[in-house]
Amino acid sequence: MKKLTIRETRQSLSHLDRLLAVEGEMMITRRGEAIARVVGVAQKRSIPSHRDLREKMPRLRKGSEKMVREDRDAR
Repeated sequence: MKKLTIRETRQSLSHLDRLLAVEGEMMITRRGEAIARVVGVAQKRSIPSHRDLREKMPRLRKGSEKMVREDRDAR
């Protein structure tokens, strides 16, 4: 785990992502005492495609347009 002072942390903010990729975890210190631990977030999940979502949905027996029309006519 890499240790950085507050000054070093401010100077390296522009490439913090690269430091985390290499180190995995960093400790920020003030006057030699640890004040924060910086870790990367988990990998982003991929967004499922619309096709995958549609295939998981159960099929309706009647078309939605018929259901809307029946609901509208009932009022």
